[in-house]
Amino acid sequence: MIRLSELKLPLSALPAVTRRAADAPAETDADRAPVAHPLPALRQLAAQTLGVAEADLAELHVFKRSFDARQADIRAVYIVDATLANPAREAQLLDKFKTNPHIQPTPDMAYRLVAQAPAHLPLRPVVVGFGPCGIFAALLLAQMGFKPIVLERGRPVRERTQDTWGLWRKHVLTPESNVQFGEGGAGTFSDGKLWSQIRDPRHLGRKVMQELVQAGAPADILYEAHPHIGTFKLVKVVEALRARIIALGGEVRFGQRVTDVHIEPEGGQRHVRGLSVLNQASGQTEELRADHVILALGHSARDTFAMLHERGVALQAKAFSVGFRIEHPQSVIDRALWGRHAGHPVLGAAAYKLVHHARNGRAVYSFCMCPGGTVVAATSEPGRVVTNGMSQYSRNERNANAGIVVGIEPADFPQKAADFDKAFGPLAAASHAQEAIELRALDAHAVHPLAGINLQRALEANAYVLGGSNYNAPGQLVGDFIAGRSSTALGAVLPSYKPGVQLGDLHCALPSYAIEAMVEALPVFGKKIKGFDMMDAVLTGVETRTSSPLRIPRGEDFQSTNTAGLYPGGEGAGYAGGILSAGVDGIKLAEALAGAVIAANSR
Repeated sequence: MIRLSELKLPLSALPAVTRRAADAPAETDADRAPVAHPLPALRQLAAQTLGVAEADLAELHVFKRSFDARQADIRAVYIVDATLANPAREAQLLDKFKTNPHIQPTPDMAYRLVAQAPAHLPLRPVVVGFGPCGIFAALLLAQMGFKPIVLERGRPVRERTQDTWGLWRKHVLTPESNVQFGEGGAGTFSDGKLWSQIRDPRHLGRKVMQELVQAGAPADILYEAHPHIGTFKLVKVVEALRARIIALGGEVRFGQRVTDVHIEPEGGQRHVRGLSVLNQASGQTEELRADHVILALGHSARDTFAMLHERGVALQAKAFSVGFRIEHPQSVIDRALWGRHAGHPVLGAAAYKLVHHARNGRAVYSFCMCPGGTVVAATSEPGRVVTNGMSQYSRNERNANAGIVVGIEPADFPQKAADFDKAFGPLAAASHAQEAIELRALDAHAVHPLAGINLQRALEANAYVLGGSNYNAPGQLVGDFIAGRSSTALGAVLPSYKPGVQLGDLHCALPSYAIEAMVEALPVFGKKIKGFDMMDAVLTGVETRTSSPLRIPRGEDFQSTNTAGLYPGGEGAGYAGGILSAGVDGIKLAEALAGAVIAANSR
């Protein structure tokens, strides 16, 4: 096959689709009709590009579709795979156009299992965490015949959904079952975005997409340039993936929190030999033997990070970002980005991506933009407020929202004993702070690996107080924020955050360098997207869980650099930044673990 890119058509060439109203009942599989591609126009364009007759094209398959909105007349941009009626001509044409970057051989994107489990396995591999990384690690292990055991501290996704609504509707937090913890991970309560900028020469992202479609995700994620699933559809997809893992011999245990990791010396190095697992329903702790453990923890497993640190597993502080959620009417964003095409049913809700490098050296950027979505309460700890964004598949809610966040470095993290006392409790504070002092004595640039969690917890606790100490979030109008005055009343934009928003002054919600950078950035963003810095747009705080504040370093074999048999991955370990990249990392972890088990078994 021949892959042709940059085939452009006007919007008028695309078949119209019907979208549901924003106030329609809970979405179903019929929310949006499957997109019909303009295949006759694409065939004609592909034939012209290759210099052949249309009759010479046996098949045409749409691989990717995006939109070019840089001019007033928006165009659809396609990547297609063409099969010629005479396959011998494909080689001739590829040779003819070998210098044309838009005419290339179609790559082989098929996934092939790299291993098969031996007939006898002394111990089953264990996967800790059942977010995107853990799900795909477990799925691949199951497909290879390794029958993994999955330990998830939270509850099954439908029960978890009810617990999450308890916070949003009744101000009641369930610490082990919420937006962060439970089946599907934090990505379940998000926009379900499925694009990434990772290097993917093996096309593992395609494997993730195909598995999601097979589990019930919309087929359009395979060809949309910026695909998404949406929260409600993700619930069903996650359940289907779990069922497939179980059908292949895997086991998924919910309400199981890993409280300790057992490490023994062997051959001059440390090796994991088991886990202590608390059954949260019974209160009993089980000792689970394991030689190979995938850690797919997620970025909010703070107690587990502390335990790993106490057990001497190598951890490193890393940069992340903090900020607020910003909300505008989706119609404002649509008009600014789509122009006269705003409201076109094929385009749907417009999304944006913004970045500004402030004079104080800080980078300010949009994060996790959710078109036609809502701002959600995303804390996992009592007495703290965290925001995040979420969209349904239809993206038909009133507001657009995104995180506007500022990058911070480990040097910004608190290091004093009192800070550790607040974050981890007095029993751990002394040893943690003393270690931080010792690290600094050895290296002036060393930062305690848990210091980023200190900062997150301090900001989240402060936001809880600013919001009224009832899980309401503190908020401020953009105009007031830029002017440096407190907000007392909402304008045209109604915030979507539940349980509620307490207006006031957000200048004391983040470090001064972050506020300074954001005040500078918002008017700049307003010049890029008309209306972005509108007076009535709403900021809601705080956004602190943009990524993990630490990394669990691993080697080329995907094992911890100082603890063999421990495979850290996904967002929590610092190796992913979203559903797709976490799923890809889960596949890599499963392959590495399988290879190690087979090698050990053959000795």
